[in-house]
Amino acid sequence: MSVITIPRVLREKLGEDGAEALVNIINETDSTSRRDLATKADLSEEVGKLRLEIEKSSKENIKWMFLFWIGQIAVMVALLKIFVVK
Repeated sequence: MSVITIPRVLREKLGEDGAEALVNIINETDSTSRRDLATKADLSEEVGKLRLEIEKSSKENIKWMFLFWIGQIAVMVALLKIFVVK
């Protein structure tokens, strides 16, 4: 944590209690910002993992779609052979 110094002029205007209150507010804001930043870093890591899972499942879906289409084509060819031959 960094040390915050309040200029003499501002300390005279605010008084000792006001200057202490200002330092406390700045420190609280700093710690809140750090927590928020850590939360955002964790969230971005989770989003990255989710993107990898989506990419993996998309590849898997494409593989199964091609297998389905090949099966459909085979069935259509077999039906055409049955009906055209007779």
